[in-house]
Amino acid sequence: MRAEPPLKTSIVVCGTGIVGLATALALARRGQQVTLLGPRKTFAPATPEVFHPRVYAISPASQRFLASIGVWNMLDAQRSTAVQAMEIHGDGAGLVNLNAWQAAIPELAWIVESGEIERVLTQAVQIFGLNWIEEKFATYSKAGDADYSCVTTDRGTVLQAELFIAADGAQSPLRAAAGLPVDIKPYGVTAIVAHLNCARPHQGTAFQWFNEQGVLALLPMPSTQAGSQVSVVWSLKESLAQELLALPSSEQAKQLSARLATLTAGRVGELTLLGALQAFPLSLNQSPMIGERIALAGDAAHRLHPLAGQGLNLGLGDVEALVEVLAEREAFRSAGDAMVLRRYRRARAEPVLAMRVVTDGLHRLFEVQSAPVAWLRNIGMSAVEKMPLFKRYLIAGASR
Repeated sequence: MRAEPPLKTSIVVCGTGIVGLATALALARRGQQVTLLGPRKTFAPATPEVFHPRVYAISPASQRFLASIGVWNMLDAQRSTAVQAMEIHGDGAGLVNLNAWQAAIPELAWIVESGEIERVLTQAVQIFGLNWIEEKFATYSKAGDADYSCVTTDRGTVLQAELFIAADGAQSPLRAAAGLPVDIKPYGVTAIVAHLNCARPHQGTAFQWFNEQGVLALLPMPSTQAGSQVSVVWSLKESLAQELLALPSSEQAKQLSARLATLTAGRVGELTLLGALQAFPLSLNQSPMIGERIALAGDAAHRLHPLAGQGLNLGLGDVEALVEVLAEREAFRSAGDAMVLRRYRRARAEPVLAMRVVTDGLHRLFEVQSAPVAWLRNIGMSAVEKMPLFKRYLIAGASR
């Protein structure tokens, strides 16, 4: 039986999550020849008042990008929540309030379900008619042709491309097969994620508490017939997280409600768990962003502590920058040209470094429990609260 000839194309995007789908769609809309590689998910119709367990805080910059590729208006507005304010508590008297009006913008962010973003991106990719190979990545090699690399799928399909984009998650099979290094530093922290009913209205406010156990965030969700709802992201030390996760489900719910009531001082009233807890180990991942005819994007390129809720926003920033340099490259340069890829790395160097310094620095600052350090950081937060111009700067930075 004669083997099928290789499929030759300009760009192959490996990964069919949010970052992979957004990359392929954005490239196609800019007139680039692109093929998408990875399984295609099917999505059941959304159930009213039942929400996907994982949500993202979408920044204004990410909202503009999603709108530019035609998917933002496809999202069901009734299933997302605009964040009008943030209330950040230190582990003492420190408190910072950030409001959209302080920077003359309508919203600080939007809380949107992960599953809903994937659903509309999948629909948009299908409507656009992109070439989608619904197979799994298997192997990577340098092709004989100097301008192409080669990927083989689990079903034996061979793809040759000028550029392969690894948008296939933190474990990135493509990154590993290509031999690109990644520096992984576990935090020894697990993120506990769940949705809860809250007795008091959240009023479009996102809350965050720093304490000796970890970082606790409550994100506003759409109200249901049962009342107001929030999503919790609680970054707990591994030992404490495992203790909670090991409990029977009924005891988990009681313990979680009791602990959150203490940590939040009843700020949004009694919190009642909805559904099961989800858990994700946290780490700080860094990569070189590019290789020979390979570009990394999203979690394949970097992972951060979620305390600022910027992980997906940073990944969508990767996509926007990569698409821009590829679409604007000179006619004589291939998609995998080393100069083009270096432009992408330069474009992302400052934003990625800045966010890494902020998130990792805050984590380490609040990890120190000595009394003088605790006093200084809470005094610092109180000083920021009295500086409107600095707060405007903080909001502008988070909005990019």
